[in-house]
Amino acid sequence: MAKVIMVQGTTSNAGKSLTVAALCRIFRQDGLRAAPFKSQNMALNSFITADGAEMGRAQVMQAEAAGIAPDVRMNPILLKPTSDCGSQVIVNGKVRGTMAARDYFAFKKQLIPDILRAYNSLAAEYDVIVIEGAGSPAEINLRENDIVNMGLAEMVDAPVLLVGDIDRGGVFASLYGTAALLEPHERARIKGLIVNKFRGDADILKPGLEMLEQKLGIPFVGVVPYLHLDLDDEDSLSERLHTGRRAALLDIAVIRLPRISNFTDFAPLERMEQAAVRYVTRTAELRSPDMILLPGSKNTMGDLKWLRQSGLEAAIRYIENDAAFYTANDDGSIVYFAQLISRTGSYLSRAAGVAEGTSMAYLIAPPMEAIMGLDAAVKSSGAQIALFYGPPTETNFAGGLLVGEQSQCQDACETFARTVEKIAAQPLEY
Repeated sequence: MAKVIMVQGTTSNAGKSLTVAALCRIFRQDGLRAAPFKSQNMALNSFITADGAEMGRAQVMQAEAAGIAPDVRMNPILLKPTSDCGSQVIVNGKVRGTMAARDYFAFKKQLIPDILRAYNSLAAEYDVIVIEGAGSPAEINLRENDIVNMGLAEMVDAPVLLVGDIDRGGVFASLYGTAALLEPHERARIKGLIVNKFRGDADILKPGLEMLEQKLGIPFVGVVPYLHLDLDDEDSLSERLHTGRRAALLDIAVIRLPRISNFTDFAPLERMEQAAVRYVTRTAELRSPDMILLPGSKNTMGDLKWLRQSGLEAAIRYIENDAAFYTANDDGSIVYFAQLISRTGSYLSRAAGVAEGTSMAYLIAPPMEAIMGLDAAVKSSGAQIALFYGPPTETNFAGGLLVGEQSQCQDACETFARTVEKIAAQPLEY
């Protein structure tokens, strides 16, 4: 049976996940087979294993540090919030259902056999199991039937390391307060204290460490420096969602839905020097981005309602349908205009000789591109040319107004744009 050690924290984001990953790597370097374990994880971002099971991303990162493949046994319970008071419950990688917080609090005791079965199975295969707690063990309102912090430590008889985040301030109070709120038998499980995210001269910190050791009777086993790491985040508390705008060639606005899911998909864009990724919650923040991305959601209808109430849906639609010239080549020498007009007003209706309210495709490009584009648009869509702007013209552009059903006009715009861009990319073929 494996040895076991558990990492708990004074708060969320104290550094539990990274500490577990570090221990897994250290044990691996020492020649031991180590595996991470977290009985219950709450996260909107998840990972799909090779056999199709769903688990928390933190345990995937920790497994990588241990040099082993992710296994759903490392995270037998995953909660994915669907509202402020409810979550989708995933057990052993499969969806069990959606529960209100009150219902899950009463139900979770029934999941202890699943937790122990997963833990014991891993413990039979590895030399060391490194367990991660959740939140803080001092959340005394959740102490009854606890399955993830001291409750789990007692089930598997695990010694505990307690991690505090000094970067947010108050680390001594948080470490002392956490220990003070525990029952004596729980406090006895804490074998060491860790200060995480430290910046500065460690010698200045020493008097405080010594004083707290005396007060608690628990030794400090490490001070971890602040590290700038690019790791997948698990929930919407992520600091990356609060990043501001920076100068870049490409301005990307990601709509930060209340129940945003798997936003780590955007991490590769954040690493691009040419792109600036902004997470937007208000219309005033949207401005005029080059690209708008809508992420996944764990509460589609709720987030759609929020999108409409916030005014962002209307703003996105305006930007999406705003009339503009587009460049078809890198140097900007070839530009085109392909605008769908769902209902014509009096001016365009008179110009095209059609009734007001007619659907129209307004298409403009340089003469050769325009002629080829119009020909392709008419053949593809079935829309009719109501007005042709033929060369020569004062602006050296050509084009036309096509009318038909709205779907035909939409097809005409898309075909026209594709054709112009293809000519710009491969002019010798035409």
